[in-house]
Amino acid sequence: MSTTALRLLLLATFFPWAISNAQGLSELEAQIVRSIDEEAGAATSLFERIVNINSGTFNASGVAEVGRVLEPELHALGFTTEWLSMDTVGRGPSLVARRQGSRGKRLLLIGHIDTVFETSSPFQRFVRTGNIAIGPGTGDMKGGLIVMLSALKALKSAGAMDDATITVFLTGDEESVGEPWEISRKALIGTAKASDAVLSFEPGMTQEGKDYATTARRGFTRWELRVQAKPGHSGLIFSDAIGDGAVFEISRILSLFHDSLREPHMTYNVGLILGGSNIRVQANGDASVAGKANVVPGEALAIGDIRVLTSEQLARVKANMQAIVTKGLPATKAEITFEDSPPMSATPGNAALLEKLNEANRALGGLEIEALDPMLRGAGDVSFVAPFTNVLDGLGAPGSGFHAPGESVDLSRMPLQTKRAALLIYRLLKESSP
Repeated sequence: MSTTALRLLLLATFFPWAISNAQGLSELEAQIVRSIDEEAGAATSLFERIVNINSGTFNASGVAEVGRVLEPELHALGFTTEWLSMDTVGRGPSLVARRQGSRGKRLLLIGHIDTVFETSSPFQRFVRTGNIAIGPGTGDMKGGLIVMLSALKALKSAGAMDDATITVFLTGDEESVGEPWEISRKALIGTAKASDAVLSFEPGMTQEGKDYATTARRGFTRWELRVQAKPGHSGLIFSDAIGDGAVFEISRILSLFHDSLREPHMTYNVGLILGGSNIRVQANGDASVAGKANVVPGEALAIGDIRVLTSEQLARVKANMQAIVTKGLPATKAEITFEDSPPMSATPGNAALLEKLNEANRALGGLEIEALDPMLRGAGDVSFVAPFTNVLDGLGAPGSGFHAPGESVDLSRMPLQTKRAALLIYRLLKESSP
């Protein structure tokens, strides 16, 4: 073995960042990479701290508490902060942090503080087993908040954020967006319109050892189906006097949804169904209903979602659903309503951001990061801003089991995600704003 080959082997073994430097990092970028490795322990401690604070979407005080932990971290990086109340839409506040400068692209970094795990969930604590961290919101997306913050810390330590314009926008209701979203997302959309690029720190995705980022993701439409019928004695079911009842009608509709709506790049789901009388549903999903075996149910309710890639596809699916709903069973009346949030369509600008991420990743010695199949990712906050600027998502912590007890991230891979994000941000800041 030659002296050069031996030297490279030793560097690869004990100083992997040095090999990265040889493969295309500038001296300042190598400094950023080293800083991330040095700060990894502190990042994990902060990660554990915020995971152990319950911030389910409907726990507004918990959402605010996580934000208060992150706020001084942002102040230390030279950001000014502002809290945006979402009381009018019944949600916890958003935290916005800004640095104003005069060079490079104007960047918007987005994430969310809330999780799907409310205070009633038994899944509440951070548990570490080796390099695996298990806990509520570890992947979606408190790990992403740590990746974002650690990347900014590394840039600050290297002086790479001087005179840069960066906004960090952390919503408190991404998992159940406050309605109407035209109010809850007004400030986010306005900030995006004044930005040259948006980077979102939802979980990074890995399949069969290959990493992916998101250049397109489907939109989310919530639908609500209500059926009214004549209540009465069960012995009169199907008679002219009573008809078929609310539960049979809602069953007819949902069965036809199941059998006839399917098409590529679209999914639809029924998340909640109730039938009987005195139906009550709270915003957090808690529900109640009354009923008896010998009573024909007078009302029924189903709530679900649709996820599609384009507005044209959504319009077609909604029309098909409406046609099914209008053909009712005797003595029943059904109505379906929709609440839409937009899809994030694939664009050349989004693809260009992925290529810039790959340039940074190649400099780190990494393999190509491909665009994730949109079918593998649902709606998110980035979809609200995608129509107005170039966007890239999936820059957060890689993990598994999102939205379910046992959700986890791989702590050993978080520094790599952080390095990729930091180098992408740094290189965008070196470019001129249009």
